[in-house]
Amino acid sequence: MSEGTAEDAQASDDVERPASAAGIFGAAWGLAGVCALLFFAVYRLSGMTLNSFAHDLDWRHWTLLVVNTLFMAHAEGYRGFQKGYSPRVVARAQHLMANPVPFRVAVAPLFVMGYFATTRRRLISTYLLTIMIVSLILVFQQLTQPWRGMLDFGVVVGLTWGLVSIAFFAFRAFSGGSFTHSPELPDGTG
Repeated sequence: MSEGTAEDAQASDDVERPASAAGIFGAAWGLAGVCALLFFAVYRLSGMTLNSFAHDLDWRHWTLLVVNTLFMAHAEGYRGFQKGYSPRVVARAQHLMANPVPFRVAVAPLFVMGYFATTRRRLISTYLLTIMIVSLILVFQQLTQPWRGMLDFGVVVGLTWGLVSIAFFAFRAFSGGSFTHSPELPDGTG
């Protein structure tokens, strides 16, 4: 390939192409899948949380509720979702829209969540975080009410924060606003 041809190919990659139907579907499917997963968790945990308020609560329950909710809002909602996960999910959906590979489109929620086609560090983090979340779910299921509901309330707050932040970043990214977050692709292109 001559040098001029390589430059022409690079220039054509920099030109913004209109999104294909497959790309739009992939981005929408990826974001909808992630949001549906989070919404389902919020829905399920909300019932457990509401059930806990039917019990006689004392100062220990209320203290746990307040401290855990503040902790989860900051750690899960703000730091976990808003500062890391949500912009990355949206950036990967945006990348998928511009580069719709059939397999990635088919399993778009897994792609945008970072279960494959990402940096080694992100891949390890994603799988370790998944193992940790599943382990905590198993531990929380062993707790009795109202303790479980007090802890689940904080999780609901964090997950709801996550849903809202994904919607915010998606609106910003797909409405033409400034959005420069990295999709953390393995080849360093993101």
